[in-house]
Amino acid sequence: MLPASVDEAVDALAATPGAVPVAGATDLMEAVNAGRLRPAALIGLGRITELRGWRYEDGGTAVLGAGLTHARMDRPDFAALIPALADAARTAGPPQVRNVGTLGGNIATAAAVGDTLPVLAALEATATLARSGATRDVPVTHLLTGLDPLRPGELLTWVRVPLLHAPQVFLKAGGRSGPARAAASVALVLDPARRAVRCAVGAVAPVPLRPHEAEAWVAGCIDWDVRGEDGAQPIDPAALAAFGEYVAAACIPDAALEGAGEGAAATLVRQRRTVAVLARRALGRALK
Repeated sequence: MLPASVDEAVDALAATPGAVPVAGATDLMEAVNAGRLRPAALIGLGRITELRGWRYEDGGTAVLGAGLTHARMDRPDFAALIPALADAARTAGPPQVRNVGTLGGNIATAAAVGDTLPVLAALEATATLARSGATRDVPVTHLLTGLDPLRPGELLTWVRVPLLHAPQVFLKAGGRSGPARAAASVALVLDPARRAVRCAVGAVAPVPLRPHEAEAWVAGCIDWDVRGEDGAQPIDPAALAAFGEYVAAACIPDAALEGAGEGAAATLVRQRRTVAVLARRALGRALK
């Protein structure tokens, strides 16, 4: 089925229980080929042009179509708007994946290594879900954790991202140079209006993790009223280093190390060290 509008797509979902919407299919076809998924039917979203773009909305929000590709998010106009999301899209895989893989697909698949997911969590984005005759808005993190999942017959249509007009950073460590699956990733955004730091860590757990206590602590270490001669926001270097360790310990606690076997524990130690470095660097870059 190839609907030409959102209304046609949700009608098709309602008429065909068990049907699966598909856009880029980069994750879906892998699951089908591996035998993990046997959809009753596929509903192609490629003809729904309204879902492939983005727009501004009153109140300082960017409304991103679920069909927005990683390649489109990497373009300069979008990168100027939401730089951390552009950075995440840039590292999402080789060109053939970025050209067809979509933001909505990343959310719906909810893979632990989904590069855009920690950015959406740090930005506190919300998703619009449509079904015949109704829509509802749900925090993206609630979809990812299953707290408020997609319901039968619902289609993810839009992602709403608050525009903070403040520094934001995405950093990722992979197993090799170039585009690769993340071993760990960190998204960090400053919210000067609320004097807040928001951080999310990806790839170390099934869903992005928000170290709320570390965020609140480091926000109190930043002098929000002063900027240095080079324009940087002042923070004690010791606090910067401590923040990295705080984030890493929150996401990979000692209890996880104690309960793991020798090999698994060594892997977790390396991963925790990586998260600490990424978090420290991300905050340092955001404050420059």
